[in-house]
Amino acid sequence: MKIGIDSFGCNHGQSGTGAYLLNIVKNIPQDSPNEFELFGLEIDRYTYTGDTEIPFSSVTIDDNLKTIRRWHKRKLKKFCKKNKYDAVIFPAAMQVLPRKIKTKSILLINSPYSIIENRKERKLLKKALLRASLIIASSEYVRQDLLESGFGTVKIVAVHYGIDHKVFFPLTDFDSDFIDIKPFAIKRPYFIYSSRLSDSSKKHIELIKAFEIFKKRTNYPHRLVLTGSDGEYTKEIHKAAYDSEYASEILITGHFPQESLKKLYCGSTACIFPAINEGVGLPVVEAMACGIPVLCSDQGALVEMAGMAPLFFNSDDVEEIAVDMQKVVEEKDLVELMVQKGLEVSRRINWENTIQETLKEIEKIQ
Repeated sequence: MKIGIDSFGCNHGQSGTGAYLLNIVKNIPQDSPNEFELFGLEIDRYTYTGDTEIPFSSVTIDDNLKTIRRWHKRKLKKFCKKNKYDAVIFPAAMQVLPRKIKTKSILLINSPYSIIENRKERKLLKKALLRASLIIASSEYVRQDLLESGFGTVKIVAVHYGIDHKVFFPLTDFDSDFIDIKPFAIKRPYFIYSSRLSDSSKKHIELIKAFEIFKKRTNYPHRLVLTGSDGEYTKEIHKAAYDSEYASEILITGHFPQESLKKLYCGSTACIFPAINEGVGLPVVEAMACGIPVLCSDQGALVEMAGMAPLFFNSDDVEEIAVDMQKVVEEKDLVELMVQKGLEVSRRINWENTIQETLKEIEKIQ
């Protein structure tokens, strides 16, 4: 079976969907009986394929969402026929909104359908989902949301994303007071939150407010590091940080590759993840694999992914977040237990399992 993989909408590898595609391609078994081919913008020819021998079919169009969606509406069907795909995987289905094609379509959904506010996008995605041969949800939380949203007639399976244990593991050789990741030299101690600056549900502003409470109450030297690519909510987050009386201790870094993220995680006091509608929540598992404690929202797929290792909080309760921040600084026995549980949970989550389960489900629809 020849399987096309759509790389459009994956933010050139600088988002959760981009990280998914990067790791899926890297972990496709060399002895797979299937033939794989990526397609997308020429700029991404080597973004996802790297050292693999998987071919890439380039599409020459402008790099903007409007043009990409127009291509998927008008050209995708003919493109799939020309390239003789038996099936097509759409990792960024919620971005590209694929239209009807004769080829089998596998749509990956990593966020709840029910939270989509744009009526036109909601309608177009609904049509795409109802036409899909298979929907792969990133978690049971997302799968249940799809079922409750009326997609019970389509086959929907939950396949958890993985993490790369060759990248994310504990580092202990931190003698310096600074984590040097160019162009930054980040002074320790600090808390880290890794997430795209995309919308209010990520709760960056609530975290900034909680950080202010923590600083006022304790006068501890900790900083707050917000890392992740820019998105629609970037201006609001930058304004909240700039207006804070602790602005000089809040650092917004932009996107970092995974190797740099590992250093940031390992050098931190804790990872804080307040997002409320997460369908995946991989940064939580990555942080646990690095041997640091995690504080996170009690909503979305985070409990499903992280088990009982983190301290969970209500993301709208900034006082509760501040209290948990203080706990991981002061209660060493608690931190030791959290780290131990986190390492146990993270060991069970890997990309090899993700690709095996994904291919098994795709082969069932032949």
